Amino acid sequence: MFAAEIISDAIPSLRTADTVQKALDRMNDFKLKHLPVVNEATLLGLVAEDDLLNIPDHDTLLSDAAVNSLNVFVLNNAHTYDVIRLLSQLKLTAVPVLDQQKNYLGLISINNMVNAVAEQYAVNEPGGIIVLEISNRDNSLAHIAQIVEADNAQVLSSYVNSFEDSTRLEVTLKVNKTEITSLVASFERYDYLVKEVYNNTQIDDGSQERYDSFMNYLNV
Repeated sequence: MFAAEIISDAIPSLRTADTVQKALDRMNDFKLKHLPVVNEATLLGLVAEDDLLNIPDHDTLLSDAAVNSLNVFVLNNAHTYDVIRLLSQLKLTAVPVLDQQKNYLGLISINNMVNAVAEQYAVNEPGGIIVLEISNRDNSLAHIAQIVEADNAQVLSSYVNSFEDSTRLEVTLKVNKTEITSLVASFERYDYLVKEVYNNTQIDDGSQERYDSFMNYLNV
């Protein structure tokens, strides 16, 4: 999935002729702490709520030198991982998107990004979740997929989490069925360490409640 696919059409940009107060009001309306300032199709920067609140006179225009802006954007062909990286590293709530000629196309809000990730990782699809701990020397997604398919299931999504100063990896799998007791047994038979299991209909250990809570969090 690329940045151009998840641009929000509902969030208008600001202009240099707008006031600090208008920018703050619009941020409040859309529950964002960052908005782009755009003249015609030219992105002039991203303004932050915290910086605007520090300006005493809220009638100040955004064109005023007192208004700081961030030179932050992604191109329309950027992968969602690049968008997530910027949101995380710079603590942003929105990222502007430009085309290859650096014309402003629109904005990706953090809510858009959460929805896109939910779709990309099949969060809303029914299925069970298995978390494996493996050594990075044993990281064979092909072998893991073979085990899943041998149990008449399919991998809907997967991701790998590494640990600093460690050779351990966590592999999180979402498969397309919720009765995964036999699949868990298969992984253990192949000496995989199964750390966590969620949404297994054959186990009443509170995992469904934790899974539902996680889903509710993503849908906030």
